Amino acid sequence: MASSLSMCSKILRLIPSVRLYPPLRSSSSRYESRGLCTVVKEEKKEAEPIEKTECENKDNTTQENDEKVVQIGESLKAVLLETKTLGLKVTDLEDKYKRALAETENVRIRMKRQIDDARLFGIQGFCKDLLEVADVLAKATESVPAEELTDRNPHLKNLFDGLKMTESQLLKVFAKHGLVMINPIGEKFDPNFHEALFQLPAEGKEPGTVAIVTKIGYQLHQRTIRPAVVGVVKVS
Repeated sequence: MASSLSMCSKILRLIPSVRLYPPLRSSSSRYESRGLCTVVKEEKKEAEPIEKTECENKDNTTQENDEKVVQIGESLKAVLLETKTLGLKVTDLEDKYKRALAETENVRIRMKRQIDDARLFGIQGFCKDLLEVADVLAKATESVPAEELTDRNPHLKNLFDGLKMTESQLLKVFAKHGLVMINPIGEKFDPNFHEALFQLPAEGKEPGTVAIVTKIGYQLHQRTIRPAVVGVVKVS
């Protein structure tokens, strides 16, 4: 027991003299830390070119996008210009098409009018020739004195009646084909239907009216083919 106490006392006297020092690092640990720093530095050095490459790629991509935008803009301008040109061509062709339709319609109307005129006035030349026959018949009947048309001259009377019937029948044929007589005695002078041959004074008649008809006029379907030759009352 006494020996134990003596040992404890010795140990307690030795305790204050003990100093605490930090743990020593081994050479291997120092080498490991140095190696880690070198790796980090190398990683940093490798990371810098990667970042530069990424920036260069971004710049290249942006430049390519800008070029594509410019190309698209130029293509759009070309398309718009071509669209405008085609629109003008379409407008021009549409105008020409409408004009062609109008011209075709006008030609059709003119041809139809000409066909109708040919149907109506195709006999105009023939009618003009027959008018001379009607004039001869009218002169023949007018030249016979009324006092001679008696039973004492039956042959003359029968001839006169035959001429009147022929004249009447001829006028019916004229009317059937649209040929109408113009006898403007006492009417106002109209240059569209009348031809003034002379002027004469006439009491009791209005100046400018037809006083005498020397030749009967005719109309074919309201077209004057021969104006009436007349004498007009002049201003006194």
